[in-house]
Amino acid sequence: MRTEERVRARPNAVTAWEALFRAQVAVMRTLAAEFPTKDISFNEYDVLFNLSRQPNRELRLRDLNKHVLLTQPSVSRLVDRLTARGLLAKCPEPSDARGTVIRLTDDGFDMFRRVAVEHMKTITERVGGKLDPDELEQLARLCNKLRAGA
Repeated sequence: MRTEERVRARPNAVTAWEALFRAQVAVMRTLAAEFPTKDISFNEYDVLFNLSRQPNRELRLRDLNKHVLLTQPSVSRLVDRLTARGLLAKCPEPSDARGTVIRLTDDGFDMFRRVAVEHMKTITERVGGKLDPDELEQLARLCNKLRAGA
């Protein structure tokens, strides 16, 4: 094989992106289909998950929008639904009257923990069952590198 053919045979950035994107979509569809509860949706869980990782389990609404994979209007409606159910609380931002802080309530955190235990089992089976420990480490390292460069 000539050098030129070898270079063309290597995956390029577009090919690698396509593989990453399609793998992510396939895994997300499986995880959503196997989501362990009807008490909250997959997207609602994502909001609870992101808030659970924040100091004091709270975040400005505009910052929450940066962490989840939904549009801003969708996040606002989802937050309103979770607030009505007592899983979140909306508070005015102390330093900016126009801003809103979203806080995970104790009930919301309990819901998150209960669902997370079951959801982690599915993730472990669907992702950890397909890759060995070295591959998982490499995948995490590569994804973190891509995210840091975005």
